[in-house]
Amino acid sequence: MNKPADPNPAPEQVNVAALKKLNLAQKVRLLYGELPFWSGLARMVAGAYGKQTWNSPSADTLNYPGIRFADGPRGVVLEGCTTFPVPMARGASWNPALERQIGAAMGAELRALGGNLFGGVCINLVRHPAWGRAQESYGEDPFHLSAFATAVTTGVQQHVMACVKHFALNSMENARFSVDVSVNKRVLHEVYLPHFKAAINAGAHSVMSAYNSVNGNWCGHNFVLLTDILKQRWGFSGFVITDFIFGIRDSAAAINAGVDLEMPFHMHFHQSLAKDVAQMRVPVARVDDALMRLANSYESHVKTRIKAEPSVEVVGCEKHQALALESARQSIVMLKNSTTLPLIRPKRIVVLGHLANIANTGDRGSSNTRPKSVITPLAGLQQHAPVGTQIQFDDASNLARAVALCQDADAVIVVVGYTFEDEGEFISPAPAANMRALFPKPRTLSELYCAFKVKRGLSKNRKAGGSFAAGGDRESLALRASDEALILAVAAALGNRAQHALTIVVMAGSAVEMETWQGKVGAILMLWYPGMQGGLALAEIIFGKTNPSGRLPISFAKSGADLPFFDRHANQIEYGLLHGYRQLARDGKSAAFPFGFGLSYCEFDITALRLSTNATSIEADIDVRNRSAISGVCVLQLYMAVANSLVPRAPIELKGFTRVNLLSMNQETIRISVPIHTLRYFCETADDFVLEPARYTLIAAQHAEDSKARRADFVVNQQGDCYVNNEVF
Repeated sequence: MNKPADPNPAPEQVNVAALKKLNLAQKVRLLYGELPFWSGLARMVAGAYGKQTWNSPSADTLNYPGIRFADGPRGVVLEGCTTFPVPMARGASWNPALERQIGAAMGAELRALGGNLFGGVCINLVRHPAWGRAQESYGEDPFHLSAFATAVTTGVQQHVMACVKHFALNSMENARFSVDVSVNKRVLHEVYLPHFKAAINAGAHSVMSAYNSVNGNWCGHNFVLLTDILKQRWGFSGFVITDFIFGIRDSAAAINAGVDLEMPFHMHFHQSLAKDVAQMRVPVARVDDALMRLANSYESHVKTRIKAEPSVEVVGCEKHQALALESARQSIVMLKNSTTLPLIRPKRIVVLGHLANIANTGDRGSSNTRPKSVITPLAGLQQHAPVGTQIQFDDASNLARAVALCQDADAVIVVVGYTFEDEGEFISPAPAANMRALFPKPRTLSELYCAFKVKRGLSKNRKAGGSFAAGGDRESLALRASDEALILAVAAALGNRAQHALTIVVMAGSAVEMETWQGKVGAILMLWYPGMQGGLALAEIIFGKTNPSGRLPISFAKSGADLPFFDRHANQIEYGLLHGYRQLARDGKSAAFPFGFGLSYCEFDITALRLSTNATSIEADIDVRNRSAISGVCVLQLYMAVANSLVPRAPIELKGFTRVNLLSMNQETIRISVPIHTLRYFCETADDFVLEPARYTLIAAQHAEDSKARRADFVVNQQGDCYVNNEVF
């Protein structure tokens, strides 16, 4: 007797049945972008990247609408969407709960504009701050980065699918199309992959492969990364999408390695995939698997997303702009403050530097946003200045004139730093011959005309100093010579008053060397690229309306010599176990401003640390006190050290953190849980994470070099039992 049909079959069952109705050509057609290559590229070069979604074909038989992709990560790149601070700035908030709200806002805006896949979950670890796209990630530490990866993924997928990128070890810009990164298994799994796994565990539906190669194989052809680790070891059931245009170089190599969708144009899959299957270079089962991953990911997303469809009015709405303002408030880091800030009823303020009066929201490559308006630092200061305060501005194009203006000023604010011309995405206007060889040859008059438009568009962009020719990895971590000259000239003119009257505001995407001038000024604020409301947040902090609470998500070294080797033109590079604060600790080097550091208008003390344990975690109870007359936010950080480890270890590793709002003269006990599994290291012999029997120390601190940190020990024995105060659990 036949079993009756399931009246409510699962989406996977429906798709399996529908798949049988498609022939090979129909299947393959669903695995690459919608647009022909030359007309699509001409449109992109002409400026369409932020004016449309980039799509793949739909399939009615699978109830699959195709991919509707738009980029990020400081906001959806489509016209009018909210521009948030760049992720590096948001990482400085140390507030994953806020990041989840931001992810949800970005997802809602894209969904309202017809998109279903957001390419703004950028979580490559920042190995070196000279990386031109460091601004697109959250920082240098895999634990901290994992928390933000989880938060933004969860938020985005309330509305659209999250595309997590770039998988993996993509942390150089100029050489991204050619560099081969060598890395051993331990470093790969322990340092450069945990944040990707966190996003997968949070339910991310898509992963974008990177341009670079790893251990001799292009990421888009890398079976170890895309199948062995991502799909098999981690159990990822979503789909792998190529980075755009240059993401793969061979259709069979890519799909066999684990790529499921080539975007955004007719390229390798269009030209060769059906032929590859016919000639048995690619199994039909792999094509079916790729298609099922696309259709099932969309079905799964529809079942779990918020049901209510956001209207187009949500795009750039007041609520989201308020969220951008709150993010900017929490991201600004006060690095130094003598007796300079906050400014209390100043009569005359001089604001210097052209960056004070331009919209400077970050890179203008694929992450470029198009907000309705941007509040500059100068506009924010003018809006929040106390009644009766005079603000005078000079762009400092004439140094003598700018310095003369500072005489008798109650306060001088100098805004310096970088723009998209100094750091960001870099696309060579004249790709190397091996990259041009990836382009399909124009075969019709229409395609020849589009190829001509592409060449002309790139040439115009280059001559105009546009984004195609700008950005890239930084040549230096120092400010421009003209910026340093301005700071030093103003400090000299103010003399002893500089320690009380001179504030430097720095705009940048990652760490900046400040050793030549930081001792000569009164206050330093790290503004980053602060989004469309950043000028208001800056003014609130300068005038004391907001108490600064940002903390560095990346180490500011005294010298680039204290950091890992970095060559922006390297064709080969080896990544090791240590970088950032971990390397500084190993080498006995102190940072100019350590990882996790940031000042407040309050002073906080960590007065005690007590440990307890249960079957799954170590519980740290931390007593923290605000000994100031105003309330403020303390960012508590919990680091781990391992005594006499039998394997190489970082001297300290971040294992927990939380933001604590403390009222004036108030003390609270805050608990941070450290899951025991996070204490493990990756053992290459076991090919897995293992817990080492040893004496461990947990360190409750306000930054990675906190001399007032509190410490407490526990022991893990050979059986994996944890001892605290001689009690076994």
